[in-house]
Amino acid sequence: MRHLPVFLDLKSAPALVAGGGRVAARKVALLRSAGAAVTVVAPTACPEIASQAARGELAWRPRSFEPGDVAGTRVVFAATDDESVNDAVAVAARAAGVPVNVADDGARSSFILPAIVDRSPLLVAVSSGGAAPMLATAVRARIEALLDHSWSRLAEFADRWRQAIRAARPGIAARRRLYEWLLDGPVAGAVRAGREPEADKLFAAALAEEAPAPRGFVSLVGAGPGDPDLLTLKALRALGTADVILADRLVGPEILARARREAEVVDVGKSAGGAGESQERINRLLVHHARRGRRVVRLKGGDPLVFGRGGEEAAWLARHGVRFEIVPGITAALGCAAYAGIPLTDRRYAETLHFVTAHGADAADRIDWQRLAGRRQTLVVYMGVAAAASVRERLIEARLPPATPVAIVENGTLPGQRVLLSDLAGLGSAIAAEGIRSPALLIIGESAAEAARLAWFGPPPAVEAVRKSA
Repeated sequence: MRHLPVFLDLKSAPALVAGGGRVAARKVALLRSAGAAVTVVAPTACPEIASQAARGELAWRPRSFEPGDVAGTRVVFAATDDESVNDAVAVAARAAGVPVNVADDGARSSFILPAIVDRSPLLVAVSSGGAAPMLATAVRARIEALLDHSWSRLAEFADRWRQAIRAARPGIAARRRLYEWLLDGPVAGAVRAGREPEADKLFAAALAEEAPAPRGFVSLVGAGPGDPDLLTLKALRALGTADVILADRLVGPEILARARREAEVVDVGKSAGGAGESQERINRLLVHHARRGRRVVRLKGGDPLVFGRGGEEAAWLARHGVRFEIVPGITAALGCAAYAGIPLTDRRYAETLHFVTAHGADAADRIDWQRLAGRRQTLVVYMGVAAAASVRERLIEARLPPATPVAIVENGTLPGQRVLLSDLAGLGSAIAAEGIRSPALLIIGESAAEAARLAWFGPPPAVEAVRKSA
């Protein structure tokens, strides 16, 4: 280990930056975020530094660097575009025993800056020792994806309870177990949800116990339309801490591969007209596992609150006193349309957007087809392949022109995606001719025709019986 990682306390400490350009401005911003009293020495300064000086937020000496400038400083940065000036700053700082960093010059620096993940008061510093700065930056990006800004609130919460924790758990082992529970239990969930009074109450109760009793928690998670890269960061975090995952049929193995390896996966998927767990049984399973102190993920394709029965499950959990969260996902309409190159609300064609589901024996009878047959709008029909003939007939009866463009997206966002373009009149025959199967959705409206021009993913759209609009 060539460099010793340290965190300097620079609050109100004098810090010097030699240079007034954009690189120097970045050093100034870093020092000011740490609370340092910054002085800039440079004949000219960029607008950012000059404006801060005018507001009294830093001191600017508008002249060239002099060796005496380093006297009394806690840390020095050389950030000019003149190598000889940077060298003079480094020599003067080393002679005065002051740590110095020279921008992009590890040889002249007595310390280097890491890539920083700032979740204050939690900080993560990553360094390659100057050997591969881009590698450190890439690692930082991955850590930032894992540590969202709620970790800042969680760190502040832990700091606020620190003295009480030490008093209640004087032993190191007991204290460690409590912190592990804090970081991965209901208290952390309450803090992340912005419910700190609830978190305080939960933690106070836990401190009164010899060991916190396990408390179950359910995450109703949207898995998106299929492409695992479309999972949200919050969905990934839920999968990474799950003890049990209740997964729908449309959640593919690529998504389940992102889950914690030790998690128990229960297939509760239902296919149209086929066998599968009843919703009542799923509800009971959620409560069953949560009451045994497990972290449960109910994993649904798309978004849990868009034709996903997430509302019913949330109501059931609330009724039975089970804590839960709802993690939205990219719903199929948005994901499939984007991967098919269809702008759902292109202002040239559509001013409104409607989502409906054609699933169920009497679903079509409950839909206001007259309203959906209006002009300048886009209609997305979930699970519409089996009911395509009925959808066609209802819309034409409602006087939607038979030449209205329709796109059928099968296996949207997945490697096997197929897009079929038709018009409303030829919808049923087009699906039959191409052998389209579920999962697929229908996109009806003038915007659907844009797939012929904007398709970017998978094979080009197939075209069946498309007529020119009058």
